[in-house]
Amino acid sequence: MTGPRLTPLARSLPQDVPFVGPETQEREQGFPFRARLGANESAFGPSRHAIEAMARAATEMWKYPDSSSHELRHALAARMGAAPDQVMVGGGIDGLLGTLVRLTVAEGDAVVTSDGAYPTFNYHVTGFGGVLHKVPFREDAEDLDALLARAGEVDAKLCYLSNPDNPMGSWHSGAVIEAALDRIPDGTFLVLDEAYIEFAPDGTAPRIDPEDPRVIRFRTFSKAYGMAGARVGYATGARALIGAFDKVRDHFGMTRPAQEAAAAALADDVWLGEVQEQVALSKHRIGQIAQANGLTALPSATNFVTVDCGGDGDFARAVLKALGARGVFVRMPARPPQDRCIRIGAGTQAELDVLAEELPRALQDAREAAPA
Repeated sequence: MTGPRLTPLARSLPQDVPFVGPETQEREQGFPFRARLGANESAFGPSRHAIEAMARAATEMWKYPDSSSHELRHALAARMGAAPDQVMVGGGIDGLLGTLVRLTVAEGDAVVTSDGAYPTFNYHVTGFGGVLHKVPFREDAEDLDALLARAGEVDAKLCYLSNPDNPMGSWHSGAVIEAALDRIPDGTFLVLDEAYIEFAPDGTAPRIDPEDPRVIRFRTFSKAYGMAGARVGYATGARALIGAFDKVRDHFGMTRPAQEAAAAALADDVWLGEVQEQVALSKHRIGQIAQANGLTALPSATNFVTVDCGGDGDFARAVLKALGARGVFVRMPARPPQDRCIRIGAGTQAELDVLAEELPRALQDAREAAPA
């Protein structure tokens, strides 16, 4: 009896996932987290209008969803200054990145990213047989000049840049990205991941014609709009590329309730403003907690704060482990020298009370566990 006849590529891949979720960690440790600060979700939740729209749509779950996400796509086009046929909606940025890679990357094709940047992009590239070329961060930020230079050297199909950046919270101004457009090598798409753009300073989003064939932009409802569990992301780009998504995407991948909720959330700018204010207050307090413990909070244009623990990666991992054992879920960058840090999400004040209580104890645990 034979097992599944996987392709040689699939057989060669490691049994791995980009992230181990907090629920998995809770099951493994046998108790729930008291402060869920590691997944970059919005602890402040979605607009009540989104909740109401989803509840109404739930009564019609017997229907297949609108395969073109017509109403949501048109609303997004108006928001982005694009035409509806320059917008694609999909299952979060993760799902859309997978579709983009499937469309553009064949086995052996080169793709460029930063060493330590968003691992799900790498997961898709590897899964379709692409070859990743990585450049290091420079001064805790993705190095746009180095990324474009490497893309030219290896004839990259895709060059990934998150702006603002995960995991460090850094950002480039829109003017810097605009000035770099003419240096994108021929045949390379700049993949611009703007998942955190709603938290960034004015002027961070570049002014790019949606029809520019060199760039595709991704945004999401998972962060500022508080809808991570609904899995709604969108892309804007040139018609030829956006239209090609229809060749391979899951046409019924967006549920009807998720589409309705996202459209309602997009229309509620009052709630979005309240979330932005709450996130700013939370980040300020995280900075105060870090300072009170002798740590350094890095500047952040996202809904999290990356905190320099003042040691090496081993020490930061010990702090992370000690916090988890005390019921505080945080994450950290994977690659040195950024792995000297932990990453703390902008939680509620009650969650930050727990952080303030447990961080000094976790630091003490980590120091005691360090080799003499």
